Amino acid sequence: MLDERKTAILRAVVQEYIATGQPVGSAHIAHTAGVSVSSATVRNDMSMLEQEGYLVQPHTSAGRIPTDKGYRFFVDTLVTTAQAERVTSEQVGSFFHHSTGRVEELLQKTSGLLTNMTNYAALVVGPAADVATVRSVQIVRLSLHMGTVVVVLSSGVVQSEAIDLDDQLSDAQVAAASAHLNAATYGHVFNQVHLAPSGDAKVDALCSSALSLLVPHQSDANVIVGGAAAMAQAFDAVDVVRSVLQTLEQQYVVVSLVRDVLDRGLSVAIGSEHGVEPLAACSVVVAPVMADGEKLGTVGVLGPTRMNYPQALATVEAVSTQLGRRLADGNYGAVSNG
Repeated sequence: MLDERKTAILRAVVQEYIATGQPVGSAHIAHTAGVSVSSATVRNDMSMLEQEGYLVQPHTSAGRIPTDKGYRFFVDTLVTTAQAERVTSEQVGSFFHHSTGRVEELLQKTSGLLTNMTNYAALVVGPAADVATVRSVQIVRLSLHMGTVVVVLSSGVVQSEAIDLDDQLSDAQVAAASAHLNAATYGHVFNQVHLAPSGDAKVDALCSSALSLLVPHQSDANVIVGGAAAMAQAFDAVDVVRSVLQTLEQQYVVVSLVRDVLDRGLSVAIGSEHGVEPLAACSVVVAPVMADGEKLGTVGVLGPTRMNYPQALATVEAVSTQLGRRLADGNYGAVSNG
C-alpha cells in the first residue's frame, strides 16, 4: 500500500495526464495542490512509483504517465464530490423527465446522452426477452391465410411475427388459440412455457406454431454503440483507432464485454483487465440497469485508459438508475422486434 505522500503524487500525475495527455514532470507536480514537497522529493517518489509499476517513462520524454496499475489505484481510491454527483444526477434526471418515445428510441437517446456527457463511446445493452416475462400474447387474424402474433414483455418490448393460418380455422378458433396461449405464457419467460392441451387439435397446433415463432428471439437484446467516432479522436495511433472501431462493430463482443465485467463484480475494467485484446488501450465503465429488482440491461462508456474516471463513473451510475426507473414505470411506448 502506498503511503500518503506517494498516493498524493500518483493521484496528481493521473489527474494531470487525464487533463493534458502529456507526460508529467516532477517540477509540475511539486506545485500541485496537496503535494507540498520539493521537486527533488517528487522526482524520487515518481521514480519509486515507476519501479513499483504505477508509472512508466516514455523514452521520448522525461515525464511519466500512468500504467493500468496506476489507473487502477486511482479508481480504487477515488472519492467523488457530492456536488459533482448532484450536478450529474440533476442533468440526467432532467433528460429522462423530458424524454418520450418507445423503448428503442429511449435507448438510442440514452446512448446519445452518455456520449454527450463524456465524449466516449456509449454502450447500451437493452432488455433481452430471456430475462423478461410475458405480459400478454395475442394472435390476430389479418386475412383468411395470414395473421400476426404480438407479445408484450415486462421490459416494455413488443415483438410481432407474421404467421400462416389454416383457412379451415374459424375466427372463434383463432380467438380461442389467442386466449389459450396468453393464459399459458403470462408471467413466464418463453423457455418456461408449458402448453397444455386445449381440447381442440387445431387450436393446439396454432398455439404451438405461434410459440415456435417467438422462442427463437428470446435471447435477442438491443445493443447500441454510439459515439465511437467522437471517442476515436482521443487516440493518436491510427491502427489503434481502426482496431477499436472494428471491435465495437461486433455486437456479441460488446455484450460479452459488459457481461463479463459485471460478472466479475467490477464497475470499471482498465486496459488489459477486460481481456479483449483489440481494446487493450481502452477502459470501460459499466452499470446494470435494474427495474423492480430485475436486471434488464446494461449501460456504460468505453474510452481511452486516459479516461476522466470520476465523470464517467458518476454519469454511468446516474444514467443506469434513471433508465431503470423509467423502464420500471413503464412510461414509454412499445418497440417491435419483428
